[in-house]
Amino acid sequence: MTDANQDLVAELVRYGLDGREARWLVEEFVPGGDLDAVVALRLGAQRRLNGEPIQYIIGHWPFRSLDLDVDSRVLIPRPETEELVGIAMSELARGAAGAPVIVDLGCGSGAIGLALLSELGDRGVVATLVCVDESDDALAVARRNALKHHLHAVSFVRSSWYRDLDPSLAGHVDLIVANPPYVSAAEFEELEPVLAYEPRDAIVAPDARGVAGFEDLETIINDARRWLAPGGLLICEHSNVHRDAVMACAASAGFTSVEDFDDMAGHPRVLVARLA
Repeated sequence: MTDANQDLVAELVRYGLDGREARWLVEEFVPGGDLDAVVALRLGAQRRLNGEPIQYIIGHWPFRSLDLDVDSRVLIPRPETEELVGIAMSELARGAAGAPVIVDLGCGSGAIGLALLSELGDRGVVATLVCVDESDDALAVARRNALKHHLHAVSFVRSSWYRDLDPSLAGHVDLIVANPPYVSAAEFEELEPVLAYEPRDAIVAPDARGVAGFEDLETIINDARRWLAPGGLLICEHSNVHRDAVMACAASAGFTSVEDFDDMAGHPRVLVARLA
């Protein structure tokens, strides 16, 4: 980093920015020491000071091996969801599907599905991905990320969960992955204010079965069996209070193997349910 850029970092820190975020902004807005970009840099810094997430200001964010474009139309990719991809990769390696068909429900930026498609390709596995979201805006971001990373074995479907999937997929999907809304409206009010910048519909879910924020998880789990092939997998991220509910729901939905994994912080986070 040049002396001029170091001075810009110091200036942003004096404004009140975290030092690491100040460096990220300078590297993004003034990568070659072009001082004509300083006005845009300062506007970006002000957005951050106003509370907007750094990821939206920069406009892209790393997720596993991918650099994903992100903006306020989609959730910010988070480390817990990276762990879900790692679990899915391990589970696929244990299975028999040589060319897996994957459905990413509520795909948002495409983070989960595109990471799986990319990493499976690196292993020589030819997978097919269907990215599903009810938001046209989110699908536009996911399409852009697929093009950005030259991932072509993917189609995009506007649908509320399974509702508008091609019926020919029924019984032929090897893996369903999802990071659905799982926060109740009451819980949302207690969370960090920065979440107000992210799409609320991708965060907040109605209650179900007397469980806060459980309705979308219940729908995904209960309806998965129709779409999965024999030996197929459902892998879902969920709230740290949902372990008992997701495991009971998966068992009652007919899954023969049901496990739940903690995230890196030791909190219940990822359901893995497999058909016989």
